Amino acid sequence: MKKIKSFFDREQNLLVHIIATICVTIIGIIFRLNLVEWLLIYSMVAFVITSELINSSIELAVDLYTNKFNPLAMVAKDVAAGAVVISAFTAICVGLYVFVPKILELL
Repeated sequence: MKKIKSFFDREQNLLVHIIATICVTIIGIIFRLNLVEWLLIYSMVAFVITSELINSSIELAVDLYTNKFNPLAMVAKDVAAGAVVISAFTAICVGLYVFVPKILELL
């Protein structure tokens, strides 16, 4: 249990993604998503979490390589973080595609 706690202490963004996944799952159950909608949602969840894990591994590898400032190390970390931002933005767009029509039905 200590290792899991230390992992989430170090990888706080991953904890945010897991909390978001739980929230989206609850909302999906409330709106009774169909199979295709669940596949879209969980494809995006996997995409974002995978991006976050790759970002973390790149950051750790760069930190292992050098502890001094290196412009290329900064670029590598920024590009990896940018990939997470793009995946999260894509997930938001897919989430809107799935949930907005359901919300509009209620109104």
